[in-house]
Amino acid sequence: MVSPKLRYSGIFTPMVTAILLAAGSSKRMGACNKLLLPWQGKTVLSSTTERLLAAGIEEIILVTGHEAPAIEATVANLPVYIIHNPHHATGMTSSIQAGIRIAHGQGYIICLADMVLITPAEYRLLATAFEEKYSTDPQCIIIPEYQGQKGNPVVFSASWREAILQHSEEEGCRTLVRSHPEHHFYVPMPTGHILKDIDFPEDYQTMIR
Repeated sequence: MVSPKLRYSGIFTPMVTAILLAAGSSKRMGACNKLLLPWQGKTVLSSTTERLLAAGIEEIILVTGHEAPAIEATVANLPVYIIHNPHHATGMTSSIQAGIRIAHGQGYIICLADMVLITPAEYRLLATAFEEKYSTDPQCIIIPEYQGQKGNPVVFSASWREAILQHSEEEGCRTLVRSHPEHHFYVPMPTGHILKDIDFPEDYQTMIR
């Protein structure tokens, strides 16, 4: 259920909605939930969320699943929408779908909560690219790249809403993206932050050094 205190007011339609995926079980990290690990005096999740807010993203939907109460607590004072995905164990796609069902943006930036290195300026770069490309291709799919490597987050036009909601691939929308190269728009990024997430304990240790 969407947190009542954060329910959409209906006053405006945001250009871009961030779907912030925080439902996973972090199995590869062992006993700890990677999103609750400390990062620069905060948690990984709150740091990522604050960077999206600093980028000026007008609507952020946080999708919870595993350890939902602890996840929600770490962003309790931040202006985000919170929705719980009871089907999170089936894979990432169900969480994307849960967020998109209540999103109001003309585009969806699909954000992995553990990509804590991405800066507000880099999120803004992708959002701006979507705003510019959307005017000429209402079906655009914005893909960040660094030195020839594609990364995350990807931005989908809301015209893909029904296709995503019907998508059966459990771990994201890669097949959907690959099936429509005519709508791809690649954005060169200034750093490799779009390639780095936290899957294993050694990933986290490397980042905090």
